[in-house]
Amino acid sequence: MEIKVLKNILSANDEIAERNRALLDKNNVFAVNIMASPGAGKTSLILETIRRLKDKIRIGVIEGDITSSVDAEKVGKEGVPVVQINTGGGCHLDANMIQNALGNMTLEDIDLLLIENVGNLVCPAEFAIGDHKKVLVSSTPEGHDKPFKYPLMFHTVDAVLLNKIDLKPYLDFDLEIFSQAVKGINEKVEVIPISCTSGQGIERWLSWLLIQMGRKP
Repeated sequence: MEIKVLKNILSANDEIAERNRALLDKNNVFAVNIMASPGAGKTSLILETIRRLKDKIRIGVIEGDITSSVDAEKVGKEGVPVVQINTGGGCHLDANMIQNALGNMTLEDIDLLLIENVGNLVCPAEFAIGDHKKVLVSSTPEGHDKPFKYPLMFHTVDAVLLNKIDLKPYLDFDLEIFSQAVKGINEKVEVIPISCTSGQGIERWLSWLLIQMGRKP
């Protein structure tokens, strides 16, 4: 009986996610679901993306957090529309939350919607929200064994951004082991080493993003 209830919940969520994607498509909005563990650099990546692209494309942001609006306030200072979702203890965003957030955005004024999911490497991978692409931000201080510990997350995403690559010389982090582990789980995923502090790899990330949007890098 418990399995039957779970299927019903996920089915209802998937139906709302499809409606979210249809609404985004209708308004020509490309949505990226950004997932990571706490502190990996999701907000830093969003800020760098906004600063480098906001003169070229119109960007909106949905910020997911358990209770605070700290990250939304940082993003709002960049002059882009942002909607905060507080999950009240929930460990992920779901399609219904995104549906409500989209109702509070002027979608016709947005080309790219960046969605910062709640910091967690488990639940966000299990709930569809209606995005077009999923991106995982991992980071060198977390260790090169993350793909072995959270394979579903690495299997789900379209790109893995390995952040804080500038710290690699000071850490016991093996990039080859990490990359091989990721490819062993998801051979199609692109692994892009970046540093939101030094700027290393950010242009490569932006090129990947623009290509996914059907635009010239």
